[in-house]
Amino acid sequence: MALSKGIYHADGHGGRTVPEATATQHTDSDVRGPPALYHKVKNDDAILALAVSEARLFAGTQSGEILDASAGDAIVNLWCTDSLNRLYSIYSTYDVGDVFCVAYSAPLKTVYLGAQNTSIQWYNLHDKDNRPSLDLTRHPIIRNHRFFDSKGPGGTPTPRLAPTSKPCSGDGQYLEIDKEDIVQYAHNGYTYCMLLAGGCEWDTLEDETLISGGGDGTVKIWSLEGTTGAINELKTLESGDDSILTLVLDDTLLYSGSLNGDINVWDLETYQLVRRIQAHSDDVLTLCVGDGSLFSGSASGVVKQFTPRYECMHQWQAHDHLVLASAMTVHRGKRILVTGGNDDCIAIWNIGGKANRAQNAAITDNDELLSSLSQLVALRTVSSKSEYAQDCRRGASWLKGLLKDFGADTDMFSTAGNSNPVVFARFKVSSSGSKQAKSILFYGHYDVVPAEDKPQLWGSDPFLMHGINGYLYGRGVSDNKGPVLAAIYAVAELVAEKSLTSDVVFLIEGEEECGSRGFEETVRRNKDKIGVIDWILLANSYWLDDDIPCLTYGLRGAVHASVEVVSHRANLHSGVDGSQRINEAMKDLISILAVLSDSKGLIKIPRFYDAVLPLTREEDRSYTAISKALVSRDPNRGDARQLAEQLKGRWREPSLTVHRITSSGPTGSSVIPHTATATLSVRLVPRQTTSTIREALEEILRAAFTKLCTTNELTITIDHTAEPWLGVRTNKIFQALEEAVVDVWGPVGHQRRGSVPAAKPRLKPIAKTTPGTSASLTNGSDHHSQATADSPTSPTLPHDYRSPTEQPSKPLYIREGGSIPAIRFLEQEFEAPAAHLPCGQASDKAHLDNERLRLSNLYKSKEIFKRVFRDLPLR
Repeated sequence: MALSKGIYHADGHGGRTVPEATATQHTDSDVRGPPALYHKVKNDDAILALAVSEARLFAGTQSGEILDASAGDAIVNLWCTDSLNRLYSIYSTYDVGDVFCVAYSAPLKTVYLGAQNTSIQWYNLHDKDNRPSLDLTRHPIIRNHRFFDSKGPGGTPTPRLAPTSKPCSGDGQYLEIDKEDIVQYAHNGYTYCMLLAGGCEWDTLEDETLISGGGDGTVKIWSLEGTTGAINELKTLESGDDSILTLVLDDTLLYSGSLNGDINVWDLETYQLVRRIQAHSDDVLTLCVGDGSLFSGSASGVVKQFTPRYECMHQWQAHDHLVLASAMTVHRGKRILVTGGNDDCIAIWNIGGKANRAQNAAITDNDELLSSLSQLVALRTVSSKSEYAQDCRRGASWLKGLLKDFGADTDMFSTAGNSNPVVFARFKVSSSGSKQAKSILFYGHYDVVPAEDKPQLWGSDPFLMHGINGYLYGRGVSDNKGPVLAAIYAVAELVAEKSLTSDVVFLIEGEEECGSRGFEETVRRNKDKIGVIDWILLANSYWLDDDIPCLTYGLRGAVHASVEVVSHRANLHSGVDGSQRINEAMKDLISILAVLSDSKGLIKIPRFYDAVLPLTREEDRSYTAISKALVSRDPNRGDARQLAEQLKGRWREPSLTVHRITSSGPTGSSVIPHTATATLSVRLVPRQTTSTIREALEEILRAAFTKLCTTNELTITIDHTAEPWLGVRTNKIFQALEEAVVDVWGPVGHQRRGSVPAAKPRLKPIAKTTPGTSASLTNGSDHHSQATADSPTSPTLPHDYRSPTEQPSKPLYIREGGSIPAIRFLEQEFEAPAAHLPCGQASDKAHLDNERLRLSNLYKSKEIFKRVFRDLPLR
């Protein structure tokens, strides 16, 4: 705060009450326009600063001081917020002019002030009783001021009060800033604003830093010395010549408001300016963040609310003149915005949204889950495109805020380079008694693949979630935002019910779609904070078809590579320069790719099949059982024996795919390309290792290239890898999942109700001789589902309903041909078993247009997670 006198509580005590704005009642669900005005408090002076809590609202006005306050008399006063007694009065022996900003570090017990004379000064309260006695003649009120006490016309100084032994009346201890605790010229202009970042959780230090903004247009970041509180400059962020008037921090994002009406958005992990918002046509005087929005107040009295994509959601005339201060808080479970201006008013606005989620089980209901999923889908967290880097950061911050609201200890783990951060959260066991609590690690990812490449294929905007016929459509609803939120809400309900029987740790990364760049190094670096893990759970795949719930116990690994052949010649014309004497890059590339497999598809990489496990009799029987179950539901899927062989080929046999070949020069022209590049992947199975296959792949390609005796050059780049994974179906976590699936989905061997039809037309029946794919197994999702889908056209039965003749069938235990880089790494790193719960159906179309997730799958996945988190530690 700065410059304060009057105190105003949320009920308006201490000032004149202005009647509430007109009479429309707004709720969280029906707020469409600007936020509703709850209350106004009128004062006799301009409101220059605000500080709020759930119980009280403190305002700083133009006439004096209160709370942690500063003023034009170069004094900082610290006050007790309970008794409202002044505790300390801090002053500088320099003529600092006005004190514009104050920050307080609770871990260091140090007060920082930014002043008109461009300095930053501080006082460490740990030393207050060890300082020499004060000479109060150096106090700003008593000492001569070079300007105000200078001699006027006729050689007479301005009259002043007679000196006293104390500079002013009132309680509190006088503290003088030591001359060594000053950084002169911290900015080449006034030091307008400051805030603390890093470990400012009021109970830990964790590399706390001070951030200041100045009249020179720069933002500076200062480290804090752990014992004295002294500051040292770490980084200067340049944003032009316009003064920085206000700062606000949202996790790793720093917002600065400037004299020209712009708001700059800085990523403090990379120190990059990631966005400049042209917010106002006049000065941005105050900023605050809350409930996923950014609020700005300007010199014209206008307040604007921005979405996570920095689009202006609302703007309204909040004050008649300057908006000088703003703050966010929670009052009676609602989020409110408080603004103050030089029209002598404090305004309190209802911005909607629920708060204190961990204390209110009702708000963890399915409606709230849907609302959260819609908000998360709206954040375009595409990790493969740099233009969405800011959205990815916002997605991580949004998740961290949600987890924190539900009561978790949270953190954001930075990754190497410019990769997206990993969101960490720990929910602690409700009551562990004397035993050491077990820990379950849930792994997921918040990044998605692009969706805007072919917008005409989507029924609507892929980043605006919408529902059709019982399905949710939008990029990421199934992969992996829906399952991640289902797991979070499951834990939140257990916390609210005080039924959480173990610690639950979340690791949610933002680079899974790009091979989990930086994830392994980040986990190893933060392993002590993550702690001991007993089980690992993830939900990042789909059922085998649209009918029968599954559990995944195996994944193939992958080695993704780029192979490039480059000629020393530029692009040539094939008619003018084409000759058999020229070593063409494209020909060489095709020649070496051809040696990787034979005409029957067998892979010719040396020692490739040596480590592949033989098919056991028990495993063979499981493939037969799965294929018979699928064919019995839909004869169009073909012969059961052929389907079993197809599943073996997709799940337990390695494969090689050439994805694309590109070349330099115009497409479709008569050019001999200078460069030819192929991207390929090798899918591995358990016991094969990425290091062995990578080495053998490079070996065969280089050997084939050498035989060509070409003048061209070969480059092989391994883009990313993933180890294969094979879980143990008989361990505790799989058994807990199996029981939960049976309990939640009910019997799957007896047809009861139809599933909700898909939005797309039914595909034609698949011929028996056609190789099976995930699409052929869904057959359009236009048939009855053995897994109950809650539909408004059918009666809702309790999840534990059984007819006299029904017995619950087990879910299908399946493997998959895809890869998840993190799962085997986490197993090895924490020496804990992993299990995989597919949440979606095969027709979810993850990575494709019109990605979707059935509503009942989302809700029931949450119930399964809840049972596992509750029951697994008790087994």
